[in-house]
Amino acid sequence: MYQSIQGQITILSVRNSISRPPLPRSFFLIAVALACFGLSPVPNAFGVSPPPDGGYPGSNTAEGDLALLSLTTGSHNTANGYGVLLSNTTGSDNTANGYLALAFNTTGNTNTASGYGALYSNTTGYENTANGSQALFSNT
Repeated sequence: MYQSIQGQITILSVRNSISRPPLPRSFFLIAVALACFGLSPVPNAFGVSPPPDGGYPGSNTAEGDLALLSLTTGSHNTANGYGVLLSNTTGSDNTANGYLALAFNTTGNTNTASGYGALYSNTTGYENTANGSQALFSNT
């Protein structure tokens, strides 16, 4: 005849089955955190457009690196760091500030400058000023 098959049945106590969830809570929290990071927006390299600040045309402004790098048809300028008004083209009410300040300002106007290169070989002068380090540095 046939032999009966005997199996073993393990029954967890109520206490053990409640205290042990199928996956630890930490797996759930990690999954949620990864999902949040994956869905968060990636910031722009500069954050504003046009970089590096200011709405340019007409009322100009700038900030760093080569600042107003050969702007054409000037206007109310400003600038600030590194190349500052770097060969500003068609001048206007300038200002400047740091490293190369009015660097070869092209077609002058109401200037000012301030730091390191100040009026650095200002090209076609006008109502200058200057101030720091190399101030009127070979003003023209």
